[in-house]
Amino acid sequence: MSDQCSALNVAIVVPCYNEAETIAQVVRDFRASIPNAQIVAFDNNSTDGTAEVARAAGARVIAVTLQGKGSVVRRMFADVEADVYIMVDGDATYDASVAPALVDHLVANGLDMVVGARVSEEQTAYRLGHRFGNLMLTQCAASIFGRAFKDMLSGYRVFSRRYAKTFPAHSAGFEIETELAVHALGMRMPVAEIETKYKSRPEGSESKLNTYRDGFRILMTIMKLFKTEKPFAFFFCGFLLCMLVALVLVIPVLETYFATGLVPRIPTTILCSALTLFGVLLLTCGIVLDTVTRGRNEIKHLAYLAIPLVQPIRADE
Repeated sequence: MSDQCSALNVAIVVPCYNEAETIAQVVRDFRASIPNAQIVAFDNNSTDGTAEVARAAGARVIAVTLQGKGSVVRRMFADVEADVYIMVDGDATYDASVAPALVDHLVANGLDMVVGARVSEEQTAYRLGHRFGNLMLTQCAASIFGRAFKDMLSGYRVFSRRYAKTFPAHSAGFEIETELAVHALGMRMPVAEIETKYKSRPEGSESKLNTYRDGFRILMTIMKLFKTEKPFAFFFCGFLLCMLVALVLVIPVLETYFATGLVPRIPTTILCSALTLFGVLLLTCGIVLDTVTRGRNEIKHLAYLAIPLVQPIRADE
């Protein structure tokens, strides 16, 4: 274990839903990796005795009745006090031995989040469909919010205290990973990504992730965050679309008018006028909401700055 981990108050927070087969191994592995860390398992209405197994393994257990990983993350950051937070899924697929290195990298470089990017040669660990979906969603988010991550949906992350205590956590389900990444990008926080080994679930353990359903929810979350964090760009896209459709429709009307002096396509003319007015309305909304968002971001930034950065421990201290 590193000097940083031994000197800091490190919390390992583990979201759990029916992980009785794996949670004890997760607790043991992270206890061996960072012996002085507090390990807190957040049981999200498990029906297989996950809470009892985690408690027997030595973890503190907190029950979260609101279903969904996003609800769990909200409680994690609210209920646990620490200098550094390590969030890891309770499915025993992540490498606990690299946790000290992740913490060291976060503290030594003054970062607010370090993502453990998944690397695996096991086909069953990281299925092709999940890899492709993760790549597409990561690229989509990068094109909107900026490129900083290769594995935006990783469940293995290290956070500073000031990140944890200023994260709003609006999402309810697995789309929370997207919100975690977008929050850091929107606040322009210093972040990093380190490759970590990813292995398949132990026999008898099943994934709770549905590729298509949760992928669609994540995509919708990206769109919602686009509207919330970049309202001018979002509504300007709607303005351009309305104006483009109106322009395409009005060209034949104008050609007829200049040739004959008549406007025979009254419904088309009314539709073009309505689209133009709607587009101008969207543009106005974008301008107004952009001003509001800038003010909101200033408040969020001041709250972020109010929490001191974790300082690295020097070897001579």
